[in-house]
Parts: sequence; C-alpha cells; structure tokens
Amino acid sequence: MKKISLKILPILLFVSIHTQAQNSTTAEDSLQSNSSFLIKGTTLGGYGNAVYRRDFNEETSTMNLDRFVLFVGHKFTKQISFFSEIEIEDAKVSGGEEGGEVALEQCFLKFNLNKNHYLVAGLFIPRIGILNENHLPNSYNGNDRTRVETYIIPSTWRELGVGLYGNLNSFPLSYSVGLMNGLNSSAFEHGTVIRNGRFEGRDASANNLAATASLQYNKNNFNFQISGYYGGTVGLSPDEASSLKLESGLFSIPVMLGEANLQFESNGFSGRLLGTIISITDAKEINRVYGNNTPEVAYGFYGEIAYNLFEKSEKLKSEEFNIFVRYEKLDMNATIPSNGLIDGTLDQQHIITGISYLPSKNVAIKADIRMKHTGKQNPNLVINPNDTYKVDNTFLNLGVGFSF
Repeated sequence: MKKISLKILPILLFVSIHTQAQNSTTAEDSLQSNSSFLIKGTTLGGYGNAVYRRDFNEETSTMNLDRFVLFVGHKFTKQISFFSEIEIEDAKVSGGEEGGEVALEQCFLKFNLNKNHYLVAGLFIPRIGILNENHLPNSYNGNDRTRVETYIIPSTWRELGVGLYGNLNSFPLSYSVGLMNGLNSSAFEHGTVIRNGRFEGRDASANNLAATASLQYNKNNFNFQISGYYGGTVGLSPDEASSLKLESGLFSIPVMLGEANLQFESNGFSGRLLGTIISITDAKEINRVYGNNTPEVAYGFYGEIAYNLFEKSEKLKSEEFNIFVRYEKLDMNATIPSNGLIDGTLDQQHIITGISYLPSKNVAIKADIRMKHTGKQNPNLVINPNDTYKVDNTFLNLGVGFSF
C-alpha cells in the first residue's frame, strides 16, 4: 500500500495544482476558496499598479507607483486560515515629505464553520460596494478606482471587528453581517466626506461601534447586491463628550450609508451600475465642535459598459481587450448644515473611456481619458486668490497593473 500511495501522490498533487490554477487567479483566491493543495502551508501573493498621468489644465505630467501590496496567508487547518496584506503607496515613505504610506490592508483569521458559512475576526474589509472587496487592478477598467468608490464609499475600507458570511444551498443568495469599531468624526475632512475618519486598525476607539450587512444575489453572470452601514462617530469618553456637548454611546452621532449595485457579463459585454448615499443627520454638531464642514448628505452613482474585442476569437480567447466607457456623478456636499459652506467643486461629473488589455488574467495594460466637470468654486473657500479654478478638465492616464 505504501508504494502505491507514493506513486499516486505526484499525480494527486498535479491534479490539485492544476485545479487550483483553473479556479483561482491569485494566492488569496486559492486560500479563500480553501482550494490550496496543502493541508497546511503558507501562501504568498500580491498586486500593484503604476500610472503615467497628464493634467491638461495644469500642463503637468506625473508618473507614480500607486501601490504595491504583498499578501501573506497561512492555512493552519481545513477550518482555520490567516489572511494579511501589507501595502506600500507611492513607492516610498520619507519623513517630511507628502505622500507615501505603509499600512496593513487586512489582517484577520478566517474560521470555516461549515461548507456554507465562515467567520472572520481581525482587520477586515466589509462587503460594501464593488471595489471595496474586489480592487485588484486587473479586475476593473481604467487606471484609477472610481471616484464614487473612493470618496463616498472609501475604497479598501477596513476596520477591526468580526464578520459572518454565508450562502444558501437551494438559492443563489449570500449574505454578510459585521460588527466593528466606528468612525472618528474629528478627522473628517472637507472634500473627502468620511474617508479620513477611518481608524484602519490603528488605536481604534471601541467606545463607538458600527454594524454592516449585505445581501447578494448571484446567478450565472449576473450579480445584484445591496449593503448598508450604521456606525457611531464619537469615540470619546462620556466626560470628554459631555464637555464638548456631544452625545456619547455606542452609536452616537451616527453615519448611515446605503448602497446597491449590479454587474453582468454576456457575449463579451459587461456592465456595472452602482448607487450610494451617506446621511449624517447630526453633521451640524460635528461642525460646531471640529469645524470640518461635514455634510448632512453625500451621494454618488456610476454606470459602465465594456466589450471584449477578443470574445469571439478562438486564438485569443485566453486574453481580453476591453473597450469601455463609464459615467460618474457624485456630490460630496449635497446637503450642508446651517454652519457649513457649499463647495461647488465637490459636485462632480466624470466621463472615462479607454481600453484594458489583459494578455493574462493577472496582468493589465491600460489607457484612458477622463473628462471632469464640477460646479463653481466658493470664494469663501479660496486659499490662494491668484489661482484660477476651471470647472472643466481632461486627464490622460497610461498604466500597468498585476496580481498574483
């Protein structure tokens, strides 16, 4: 029996590795689907992208390594796995210079409860929007992530907590629920809504919490999702909050976010639609204390259509050559409280069109043009009166991206 097992083992390993390559495009995918051929083992992966950008109004060009992310995962048992990603933005971090960041993008344990349910605990990304979970540069068109899923839904929004994920056996429906630390309203900034209020695992206050949930219908090449977030923004002690005349408690001064999206693929065509809205009913209190011009309402939506020119080519069926166009609309200060100031430059429309060539599913070569239109600048918010703001601008972007 031992001799037969030794002979069969290489064949079994080959079949397992081959199946993994067919069903997974990255090391993280393999570990997530529990398809790694090792019962125990460490997995390495990652992604990154570099972009050339031309700003036609400013007549300037830049080149930047936007990010490099290294994924390290480990499979302890069939039931327990570890996931982590460390990200370097802008190629380097140097003291006294703007830009650059080294941060953990995720760091959590996954517990497989059964074939349909699993639990995560640690620093994880909740299921909100499309790009939050699926942000590899070869998974979306254009060199830049959408503005809507950067500023209204903060991209790669991770916090500390626990999440439960599951799906139904007899119906193509999956769900998630999560509990994590809330936001920090003192760090909200004009022009980024709630983005800078994330703790991202660093000394996060657990005096306020947040709950998130999603429902996802996925059948064949059609996917529809709704998700929501409700979380407090005052992580101060009761005495500190009282001294500032702010409410305290688990969900004090809450942020509410709702989102819905659908995706489809058919005969070479693919499309995405997404809409999202943020409500901060007590924004006036945040502005009174911190003076950061927090809006009561911010919203955004976008629609995209793409076509793979290689869809009907037998010779090139392992490659993709997508042409696409996307329209985005977002207003980061749609409703402002009485102690805030409207900024027309935050009411934006973007039209992006271009190509994405994927010689491999894990490599993308991209070119796109982005046309931007905004409202007028508020004179009360002008810092340098010598600068002339233009409501229309055009950008050219050329780049490469990869994942493994």
